[in-house]
Amino acid sequence: MVDFWIILSGSLVAVCCSLLGCYLILRKMAMVSDAISHSVLPGIVFAFLLTGMRETFTMLIGAGALGLFTTFLIEFFHQKIKLQTDASIGVTFTTLFALGVILISAYAGQIDLDQDCVLYGEIAYIPIDVWILENNINLGPRVVWIMSIVLLVILFFIFFCYRELKITTFDPAFASACGINVSLWHYLLMGAVSLTTVAAFEAVGAILVVGFLIVPPATAYLLTNNLKKMLIISTLIGITTAFVGYYIAVWLDGSIAGAMATVSGLLFLLTFVFYRYRLRT
Repeated sequence: MVDFWIILSGSLVAVCCSLLGCYLILRKMAMVSDAISHSVLPGIVFAFLLTGMRETFTMLIGAGALGLFTTFLIEFFHQKIKLQTDASIGVTFTTLFALGVILISAYAGQIDLDQDCVLYGEIAYIPIDVWILENNINLGPRVVWIMSIVLLVILFFIFFCYRELKITTFDPAFASACGINVSLWHYLLMGAVSLTTVAAFEAVGAILVVGFLIVPPATAYLLTNNLKKMLIISTLIGITTAFVGYYIAVWLDGSIAGAMATVSGLLFLLTFVFYRYRLRT
C-alpha cells in the first residue's frame, strides 16, 4: 500500500505540472516556473511568522501570493524597465529566494521549517502524513487529497478556458484584437502554476517541481504539433515517470523524487534521438 500512495502522489504531481508546463513551453516561459518555485520561499516564511502555524492552507496562501508577486515583478522589469526576460527572471527569483533564506535563518531557525525540506521534499514520507478526521477516520495521505483537488482545479481551468488559453498562447496580438484580456489570462495561468508549485512542495520539493513542469511537456513538444495531443502525451509521460522512477529508486535505494526527475530526463533524451532520426529519414 505504501508503494501505491507514493506512486499515486508522484503521478498527481507529474500530471498537474505537465498540463501547465505545456503552456509554459509554448509561451517560451519555461524558466518562470523555476523563478516561482524559488521565490515563494519568503511567502512561506511570512505566512508562518504572521500566523504561527504550519498548516498547508496557510502556506498555500502565503506562497501563492508571492508566486503572483514574482510574476508581476518579472513582467514589470521586462515591460517597464525594458530588461530582457531571462535577466528579469534571474534578478527576481535570486533576490526573493535569498530573502527567504535570510528570514528562515533569522526568525525560524528553531522551527521545523528549513530550506532543505522546501527545496528537495521527501515523497517517501507521504504515506505516514495522513488526514484523520475527528472520529478517527483515516482518509489517507494529505498530499494525495491536496494534489487531487489541485488537479481538478487545473482540469476545470483548461477545459473551460481552452479557447482563451490557446489563442493567448499562440497569437497574443490576435487575442487582443478579439477583445480578450491577454494580461488577465497570463496572470491566471501564472496563478495556476504558483498553486501547483506550492502544493507539490511536500511531495517533491521546489527544485524537482521545475523538472516536472518542463521536461515532460518538452518531450511531448518533440512528438506532436497539436496542443490537445501535447497535453495528453505530456500527461502520459508524467505518469510513466512517476511509476518507473519509483521502482528505480527502490532498486538503487536512492532519492525517489530524484529518480523520477532523472527518468523524465532520460525519456526526453530518447525522444530527442528518435526525433533526430525521424528528421534524417
